[in-house]
Amino acid sequence: MPIYEYSCNKCGHEFETLVRSSTVPDCPSCHSTELEKKLSVFATAASQTEAAPAVGPCGSCGHPGGPGSCALH
Repeated sequence: MPIYEYSCNKCGHEFETLVRSSTVPDCPSCHSTELEKKLSVFATAASQTEAAPAVGPCGSCGHPGGPGSCALH
């Protein structure tokens, strides 16, 4: 059961909800089902001495050399 982020098209409320495969989510503020699924970003915990990449390889890391220039590719 994944947690998704939504934005309500009717009232603009943004929220997260646990969605089962057989249910249709609705806005907790206005109960509208006119929702837009948002792109979720996940976070990881790392110690201060351990640097975890914020995003994936292949051009999404922001390397100044452009896509494919980082050490991860």
